[in-house]
Amino acid sequence: MFPRLGVNVDHVATIRQARGTRYPDPVDAAYIAERAGAAQITVHLREDRRHIQDRDVELLAKTVTTKLNLEMAATPEMAEIANRIRPHMITLVPEKREEKTTEGGLEVAGRVGWMRDYVDSIRPSGAQISLFIDPSVEQTQASEEVGADIVEFHTGDYCAELVAFPSYEEWKVHTEIEFERIERAAKLAYSLGLIPAAGHGLTYENVVRVATIPEIEEYNIGHAIVARAVIVGFENAVKQMLESLRQGFISRKIE
Repeated sequence: MFPRLGVNVDHVATIRQARGTRYPDPVDAAYIAERAGAAQITVHLREDRRHIQDRDVELLAKTVTTKLNLEMAATPEMAEIANRIRPHMITLVPEKREEKTTEGGLEVAGRVGWMRDYVDSIRPSGAQISLFIDPSVEQTQASEEVGADIVEFHTGDYCAELVAFPSYEEWKVHTEIEFERIERAAKLAYSLGLIPAAGHGLTYENVVRVATIPEIEEYNIGHAIVARAVIVGFENAVKQMLESLRQGFISRKIE
């Protein structure tokens, strides 16, 4: 099965909020992304509302024709919003106000009982429940235990850039180790009946190899697409990411 691309439009809203204008509108970007072949629209409604606003989520819930994936922190406020909006999917993510972007996966293994209760509290939304976790055995098993439907693996460590390492050789070893972690976690998740997904830091180049992992069914990508859209336009940027996924998918079939 060809992997699904979820286009995250948060950073369209980031550009809008930088000047306090009404444009560019993430709702418009979502429409273009769907037209270009996206299977899902992803937005993160942060507690500090730094980019996506409540208005955006309200409109996207009414206008998205594929699937709306609402990323959010596990808080009472967000549970109320999710149960009212009723998105197709809810992805629970860790959140710190001082971070530029999500820095790691959700801690599930250390608080299974609490997480199970929170997952139960958002069941009235009717949404599939996804947990954004690090690609580890412990976190994957705990996610199944609390009742998740999907696990989205944090790929940020795999996506670390060469400039962060003393040498190319060290970067290469690091990348290989992180890829193998994602691959093992995806196979475990699949064996447990969870739907494996991946996201964070993925680009047109590094996503190709991750897309060779047959168990991973979904990729949520935002920053790389919005950045390229500045140069080539949003529709072309989405189509080019789909092409990168296709390259990995073809390699998967050949192997």
